[in-house]
Amino acid sequence: MNLTTRYLGLTLEHPFVAGASPMVDDLGLVRRLEDAGAAAIVMHSLYEEQLTRESMAVDALDRYAESFAEAASFLPTPAAFALGPDEYLEQIVRIKATVAVPVIASLNGTTAGGWLHYARLMEEAGADALELNLYSIPTDLTVSGEAIEQRALEVVDSVVRRVTIPVAVKLSPWYSSLGHFASRLDRAGAKGLVLFNRFYQADIDPEQLEVRSRLELSQSAELLPRLTWLAILSGRVTASLAVTGGVHTSLDAIKAVMAGADVVQMVSALLRNGPDWLTLVREGFRHWLLEHEYESIDQLRGSMNLLRCPDPAGFERAQYLQILNRGAGRG
Repeated sequence: MNLTTRYLGLTLEHPFVAGASPMVDDLGLVRRLEDAGAAAIVMHSLYEEQLTRESMAVDALDRYAESFAEAASFLPTPAAFALGPDEYLEQIVRIKATVAVPVIASLNGTTAGGWLHYARLMEEAGADALELNLYSIPTDLTVSGEAIEQRALEVVDSVVRRVTIPVAVKLSPWYSSLGHFASRLDRAGAKGLVLFNRFYQADIDPEQLEVRSRLELSQSAELLPRLTWLAILSGRVTASLAVTGGVHTSLDAIKAVMAGADVVQMVSALLRNGPDWLTLVREGFRHWLLEHEYESIDQLRGSMNLLRCPDPAGFERAQYLQILNRGAGRG
């Protein structure tokens, strides 16, 4: 059974990748991820806020913080991040010395600026590819969707120009015309699209009058919107397609590849069950293909995308209406 796949120009033994998580901070866990069969390892992000703070006169900021309480909220403190910029680069070097599989570094930011030179530093540290995370929640009501997309494209263009390694862009599903934006990213030089970023929403404590943040691991149900957009984009963009969020079982992975994914990134399932869970899911995936007489993953990939699906309306508005009508009939 040939499970070899191509992602970002890299040849991987199979499509199962360890997605961005704090596990990469522990070299012991990194070794376990490779031992469990991860075809590549994605590091968690280095944030624009970290790099901006690094380049500022931090002492002056801290001095003003003593006089003005608001100053403390300008930027996160260094303690808010597990690895500072220098430590992050050093960790790339250490991970590359520890494992043989490709290592994908990650930058998280949405505005063009001097911090983007870290893309080049990540490449110099040994990263095989770079994942650019465009996580952002626009709160300025005067900024249009077009302006947000243009700003993101400028960031992508700036990163692509700085490095020779391939760049993937990690997206949210909330762009006004995601397909059009994806095609613009494709033309801008993005070698991969990662669907989708998970928004960690703030909660409110009504008793303490505080905003609280908490981490909720994903469930398989979160895969559904990702399947829709994988199927829409598969065969229509030249960039590689990765899915992240909602892949917990072999069946989840099979659906994702059928929809068009070149790789599946697993995070929550590994945090919940440990790195060895990846081995079980990968073996289940292989057995399913054998039982259904597939000779290679190439036969499976994209077989249910919008271009090849026997029922393409299932990904379009017709399915939405059918579901509503069935629900109304039960009432």
